[in-house]
Amino acid sequence: MDDGERMSLTQPASTDWREHPQGFRRWEKSTRLGDGPEIWTWASTEVLRWGVKTRSGFTVSPAAAAVRPGDRPVITAHPFGLSVREPVEVVAVVDGEDRVGFAYRTLPGHPVTGEEAFIVHRDAGSVILTVRSLTRPGRGHWRALYPALLIAQTVARRRYLRALRVRAGR
Repeated sequence: MDDGERMSLTQPASTDWREHPQGFRRWEKSTRLGDGPEIWTWASTEVLRWGVKTRSGFTVSPAAAAVRPGDRPVITAHPFGLSVREPVEVVAVVDGEDRVGFAYRTLPGHPVTGEEAFIVHRDAGSVILTVRSLTRPGRGHWRALYPALLIAQTVARRRYLRALRVRAGR
């Protein structure tokens, strides 16, 4: 485990996520993307280049460079024709033979406070995408909008879980 992984609350390198800090809503879900080395290679590359976010309707600036700890891209959500800036910082990156992914934490100005991780791993030949999230209300005017943001978060999570399945042929 590297220093970045110790700083990550969603622990993308860990197969057994036990973290649950008080005051955060914890969420984790996995979906099977398919089988075989072609799906693995494609999905692991996509996840490390923000593919789960961009294939879910978000933009990431700077565009689709491979993630690195300490990166601070701005993610932009586009609900209802609006543009909502979501500043983040990458806190952990995993790039192993059977597990790749990363975690980012939100920065001031993000609608929620917390961390999110996108992980692709192999399990007996199957390629699995796992999404982990810890959130609580953001600061300022975002706090009052938190109930609506929870709905938006549910929609985004469904998109995350479908984002790589579409290309994987499922």
